[in-house]
Amino acid sequence: MEISASHRLTLDHQSKCESLHGHNFKVRVYCKSDTLDEDGMVTDFTVIKNKIHGFLDHADLNEKLPFNPTSENIAKWIHDQIDNCYRVDVQESENNIAIYEDQAE
Repeated sequence: MEISASHRLTLDHQSKCESLHGHNFKVRVYCKSDTLDEDGMVTDFTVIKNKIHGFLDHADLNEKLPFNPTSENIAKWIHDQIDNCYRVDVQESENNIAIYEDQAE
């Protein structure tokens, strides 16, 4: 899914990312399960879109999220919102992609 949003980062070094700016984040959510639910799904895509896209799209992420909204933190937050999610990729620009992957097995 694609999320258009703005953010500014709080960093321990000087960066232009400390100023308010926006991205069209590309988000990929990976889910898995040993079984399918009664509808034949691992996790309903509509639920994912409503929880993530519906909450974050066209938002100031600093106002919506209770943490420094780096792509890495956003990926972990998305992971924590979705049942059966084991990996989230958040791409903020062509060559900048953060991946959060649950290592628990």
